[in-house]
Amino acid sequence: MMNTTYNDNGRTKRLGSALIRPAWTPVTIAMMIIGFMIFWPLGLAMIAYILWGDRLDEFKAGVNERTDRFAKGWSRDCGSHRHSHSRSGNVAFDEWREAEIERLAEERRKLEEMRTEFEDHLRELRRAKDTTEFEVFMDQYKRNTGADDEGIGKKSGKPSAK
Repeated sequence: MMNTTYNDNGRTKRLGSALIRPAWTPVTIAMMIIGFMIFWPLGLAMIAYILWGDRLDEFKAGVNERTDRFAKGWSRDCGSHRHSHSRSGNVAFDEWREAEIERLAEERRKLEEMRTEFEDHLRELRRAKDTTEFEVFMDQYKRNTGADDEGIGKKSGKPSAK
Protein backbone atom coordinates (compact mmCIF):
# COMPACT_ATOMS: atom_id res chain seq x y z
CA MET A 1 0.00 0.00 0.00
CA MET A 2 1.43 3.38 -0.97
CA ASN A 3 0.82 6.82 0.44
CA THR A 4 -0.61 8.80 -2.44
CA THR A 5 -2.24 12.11 -3.05
CA TYR A 6 -4.07 13.52 -6.03
CA ASN A 7 -2.85 16.62 -7.77
CA ASP A 8 -5.07 19.12 -9.62
CA ASN A 9 -5.53 17.06 -12.77
CA GLY A 10 -6.53 13.88 -10.90
CA ARG A 11 -3.31 11.98 -11.43
CA THR A 12 -1.71 10.30 -8.47
CA LYS A 13 1.73 11.13 -7.26
CA ARG A 14 3.76 9.28 -4.68
CA LEU A 15 4.27 10.90 -1.29
CA GLY A 16 6.36 8.36 0.51
CA SER A 17 7.90 4.98 0.23
CA ALA A 18 5.87 1.81 0.35
CA LEU A 19 4.52 0.76 3.73
CA ILE A 20 5.79 -2.77 3.20
CA ARG A 21 9.41 -2.30 2.28
CA PRO A 22 12.03 -5.05 2.09
CA ALA A 23 13.37 -4.81 5.64
CA TRP A 24 12.87 -6.44 9.03
CA THR A 25 9.99 -4.25 10.21
CA PRO A 26 7.13 -5.27 12.49
CA VAL A 27 4.76 -5.28 9.50
CA THR A 28 6.94 -7.58 7.38
CA ILE A 29 7.62 -9.91 10.31
CA ALA A 30 3.90 -10.14 11.05
CA MET A 31 3.17 -10.85 7.39
CA MET A 32 5.84 -13.55 7.37
CA ILE A 33 4.33 -15.24 10.44
CA ILE A 34 0.80 -15.02 9.04
CA GLY A 35 2.11 -16.37 5.73
CA PHE A 36 3.56 -19.42 7.48
CA MET A 37 0.32 -19.98 9.37
CA ILE A 38 -1.84 -19.78 6.22
CA PHE A 39 0.36 -21.59 3.71
CA TRP A 40 4.07 -22.17 4.33
CA PRO A 41 5.27 -21.05 0.84
CA LEU A 42 3.80 -17.60 1.55
CA GLY A 43 6.03 -17.32 4.60
CA LEU A 44 9.06 -18.36 2.57
CA ALA A 45 8.14 -15.83 -0.11
CA MET A 46 7.95 -13.11 2.53
CA ILE A 47 11.40 -14.06 3.87
CA ALA A 48 12.77 -13.90 0.33
CA TYR A 49 11.17 -10.48 -0.14
CA ILE A 50 12.65 -9.21 3.13
CA LEU A 51 16.12 -10.47 2.26
CA TRP A 52 16.30 -9.69 -1.47
CA GLY A 53 13.43 -7.25 -2.10
CA ASP A 54 15.74 -4.27 -2.50
CA ARG A 55 17.02 -5.88 -5.69
CA LEU A 56 13.46 -6.14 -7.02
CA ASP A 57 13.58 -2.80 -8.87
CA GLU A 58 16.60 -3.94 -10.90
CA PHE A 59 14.88 -7.26 -11.60
CA LYS A 60 11.65 -5.55 -12.71
CA ALA A 61 13.57 -3.24 -15.06
CA GLY A 62 15.33 -6.23 -16.62
CA VAL A 63 12.09 -8.17 -16.98
CA ASN A 64 10.34 -5.19 -18.56
CA GLU A 65 13.17 -4.73 -21.04
CA ARG A 66 13.17 -8.42 -22.01
CA THR A 67 9.36 -8.43 -22.29
CA ASP A 68 9.44 -5.40 -24.59
CA ARG A 69 12.04 -7.02 -26.83
CA PHE A 70 10.01 -10.25 -26.92
CA ALA A 71 6.79 -8.40 -27.80
CA LYS A 72 8.49 -6.49 -30.64
CA GLY A 73 9.96 -9.69 -32.03
CA TRP A 74 6.70 -11.56 -31.64
CA SER A 75 4.64 -8.93 -33.45
CA ARG A 76 7.22 -8.80 -36.24
CA ASP A 77 7.35 -12.61 -36.55
CA CYS A 78 3.56 -13.06 -36.46
CA GLY A 79 3.02 -10.61 -39.27
CA SER A 80 1.00 -8.22 -37.14
CA HIS A 81 1.85 -4.95 -38.88
CA ARG A 82 -1.25 -3.04 -37.82
CA HIS A 83 0.56 -0.83 -35.35
CA SER A 84 4.05 -0.85 -36.79
CA HIS A 85 5.31 1.69 -39.29
CA SER A 86 6.71 -0.80 -41.77
CA ARG A 87 6.51 -0.17 -45.47
CA SER A 88 3.71 -1.76 -47.49
CA GLY A 89 5.57 -1.68 -50.80
CA ASN A 90 3.24 0.89 -52.29
CA VAL A 91 4.99 4.27 -52.19
CA ALA A 92 1.82 6.32 -52.61
CA PHE A 93 0.05 4.47 -49.80
CA ASP A 94 3.08 4.75 -47.49
CA GLU A 95 3.34 8.50 -48.10
CA TRP A 96 -0.39 8.96 -47.48
CA ARG A 97 -0.20 6.86 -44.29
CA GLU A 98 2.79 8.82 -42.95
CA ALA A 99 0.98 12.11 -43.68
CA GLU A 100 -2.14 10.86 -41.86
CA ILE A 101 -0.10 9.66 -38.89
CA GLU A 102 1.59 13.07 -38.66
CA ARG A 103 -1.79 14.84 -38.97
CA LEU A 104 -3.22 12.70 -36.16
CA ALA A 105 -0.16 13.37 -34.00
CA GLU A 106 -0.65 17.11 -34.54
CA GLU A 107 -4.35 16.80 -33.61
CA ARG A 108 -3.36 14.93 -30.46
CA ARG A 109 -0.89 17.68 -29.53
CA LYS A 110 -3.62 20.29 -30.04
CA LEU A 111 -6.05 18.32 -27.88
CA GLU A 112 -3.46 17.99 -25.12
CA GLU A 113 -2.85 21.76 -25.22
CA MET A 114 -6.61 22.40 -25.05
CA ARG A 115 -6.92 20.03 -22.11
CA THR A 116 -4.11 21.81 -20.28
CA GLU A 117 -5.68 25.21 -20.95
CA PHE A 118 -9.06 23.94 -19.76
CA GLU A 119 -7.54 22.59 -16.55
CA ASP A 120 -5.87 25.97 -15.98
CA HIS A 121 -9.22 27.67 -16.61
CA LEU A 122 -10.96 25.39 -14.10
CA ARG A 123 -8.22 26.04 -11.55
CA GLU A 124 -8.73 29.80 -11.95
CA LEU A 125 -12.50 29.41 -11.64
CA ARG A 126 -12.05 27.44 -8.42
CA ARG A 127 -9.67 30.10 -7.11
CA ALA A 128 -12.13 32.90 -7.97
CA LYS A 129 -14.97 31.00 -6.32
CA ASP A 130 -12.86 30.40 -3.20
CA THR A 131 -11.93 34.08 -3.09
CA THR A 132 -15.58 35.14 -3.40
CA GLU A 133 -16.65 32.71 -0.67
CA PHE A 134 -13.86 33.95 1.60
CA GLU A 135 -14.85 37.59 1.04
CA VAL A 136 -18.49 36.79 1.86
CA PHE A 137 -17.35 35.02 5.03
CA MET A 138 -15.17 37.96 6.05
CA ASP A 139 -18.02 40.44 5.46
CA GLN A 140 -20.35 38.33 7.63
CA TYR A 141 -17.67 37.93 10.28
CA LYS A 142 -17.05 41.68 10.40
CA ARG A 143 -20.78 42.37 10.69
CA ASN A 144 -21.23 39.77 13.45
CA THR A 145 -18.17 40.70 15.49
CA GLY A 146 -17.91 44.38 14.72
CA ALA A 147 -14.33 43.97 13.49
CA ASP A 148 -12.91 46.84 11.50
CA ASP A 149 -11.34 46.77 8.05
CA GLU A 150 -7.79 46.93 9.44
CA GLY A 151 -7.65 43.15 9.72
CA ILE A 152 -8.49 40.32 12.03
CA GLY A 153 -6.18 39.68 14.93
CA LYS A 154 -3.89 42.64 14.20
CA LYS A 155 -2.88 44.58 17.26
CA SER A 156 -2.22 48.27 16.84
CA GLY A 157 0.73 49.91 18.47
CA LYS A 158 -1.57 52.48 20.08
CA PRO A 159 -2.78 51.90 23.61
CA SER A 160 -6.51 51.57 23.86
CA ALA A 161 -8.42 54.37 25.56
CA LYS A 162 -10.66 53.02 28.27
